[in-house]
Order: sequence, then structure tokens, then C-alpha cells
Amino acid sequence: MALSPITPLPLEPAARRSDSLRGIALMTLGMFLFSGVDTMGKFLTESLHPVQIVWFRQSGLLLGVLILIAMQGRSVLRTVHLKLQIGRGVLAACSATLFIVGVAHVPLADAVAITFVAPFMVTVMGALILREPVGARRWAAVVIGFIGTLIVIRPGMGVIHPAAGLLIIAASAFALRQVLSRVLAGGDRTRTTVAYTAIVSWVLLSLPLPFVWQTPVSGLEIGLLIAIAVFAAFGEVLVIMALDAAQAVVVAPVQYSLLIWGTLYGFLVFGDLPDLWTGIGAVVIVATGLYTLNRERLAMRAQKLAVDEGDA
Repeated sequence: MALSPITPLPLEPAARRSDSLRGIALMTLGMFLFSGVDTMGKFLTESLHPVQIVWFRQSGLLLGVLILIAMQGRSVLRTVHLKLQIGRGVLAACSATLFIVGVAHVPLADAVAITFVAPFMVTVMGALILREPVGARRWAAVVIGFIGTLIVIRPGMGVIHPAAGLLIIAASAFALRQVLSRVLAGGDRTRTTVAYTAIVSWVLLSLPLPFVWQTPVSGLEIGLLIAIAVFAAFGEVLVIMALDAAQAVVVAPVQYSLLIWGTLYGFLVFGDLPDLWTGIGAVVIVATGLYTLNRERLAMRAQKLAVDEGDA
């Protein structure tokens, strides 16, 4: 997921084209790695507990954060919103665990498509919680996006496993986490938010770990768990590098490449291919998601112009 958020950032000065291309390339590689993490996680649910799998994943994120702290010092942990950072970490642990539980029963591409309902939830929560203005066009995009999700799930038709409901809950937790990101972006740096999310989620998942731990019995299981940690660590570092190289509004659409990688991995590893209706629903979700991102970009630009004119 869908487990690879892009923290919303305020509008920044336009980046050079070369920086934007570099950011897009870094984000694409990061999404490729995160999709690999999801695939390995789904595979391991056949023999290991989901909490144990997510713990290894978050251990990789923690490793990436420790590397970041080693490179840039403890200033990475300086925050003015400690309680919100802790809350975001709790939501990260919940959304990641629910996703792994859900994806154990749902084809990978379908699961990724369902969790992309999160951006529409962010719009709704942003309007209700943060009182962000949302125009008629964005509300229409939200409604159409939810319709796209219903096309994928087709509730009541027995097409998708009931565990898809867990993916919706995971997407809701992810969306609330993104809303918190918008609050945190005003006072904390992106890397600070990533650091606290990794640390808090790892500590939280460590609490039940002794009660669900299942010792890996094969070299394949051990290798995949290590790979999950390493891929997650490098994926997180690549996302941070992408956000440093280019504006968030430039690299944000790249997250939809998870659908491509999820379909590819799902076919190669599990022999799953989305059916026609899932494909149609995914197209609707992506199209409306990209439209929503563009409307947000235009809204931020208008807000910045208003601020500049007020300063003048």
C-alpha cells in the first residue's frame, strides 16, 4: 500500500526539471521495493503470523531511520508535536498489520486497488477535521473514487473475500495518518515524521511479538524476512530522497505505480490476474486520484499566490 505513504508538504519553489526527473526515478524505485515487500508479506502469511511479518517490515524502516540518524544526527528526532507523532506511529502499526491480514486472502493487485481509496478519505477527513475547503469538483472526484472502489469489491456478490473489509479499515487508518501528516508538516520535517513513525510502530508491534512468534523453519522464510526488512529500509530512504529532490506534488502520482508492480508480482508469484471489473475499478480510482492530486496542487498554488499578494 499502500504501505508507502507520501507525506503532504506545503508548496515549494519550482524545482529544476533534472531534480524532478531524479525525484520521480527515486520514487518509482521506492514503490517497486515496497510492492516487493507486500508480495513477500503475502507469501509468508501462509506460515507466519501477520504481526511477526509486519514487525520485520518495521524493523527495516527502523534500520533506515537509524542510518538517517547516523548520517544527520539526533536533530532528526527534534519535534514540536510529540503526541501527534506517537499517534501517527500507532496508526502506522495498525494499518500495516490490517493490510497484511487482508492481503493474505485477497489478490495483491485487488488489495492495492482497494487501499487506494485512502486519498479520497484524506479529502473527506481533511474537510471534516481540518476544515480544509473542498470544492464541488473534488467532492465529485471523491464520490466517483468510492464508486471505483465498490466496482473492485462488488459487495454482496461474493467476488472478493470478506477480508477486503480489513483493507478498507487499513485504508481508513492510513488516511487519518496522512491527515496527521498535514498537521505535522507545519512544524516538523518529513524525515522527523518518518523517524517517529518507524520507532513508535516498531515498539508497539514488539509488545505482542513474544505471544505470536513462530520460528522460521526454512531458509526461504528466513531469507524473505530479511529481504522484507532490507527492502523496506531502502524503500523508505528512497522516498525521503525523492521528496528531497522534487516537490511532493511532482512525485505523488508515482505511488499509483504500485498497481502496476502489484499486478506484475501477483501474476508472477501467485498466478493472479485482475478480472475486467477490477481493471475498470482501478482505472476509475487512479483517474480520480490523479485528478484530486492536481486539484490540490492548484489549490496550494492559489493559496501561495494569495499569501504573496498579502505580503506585498
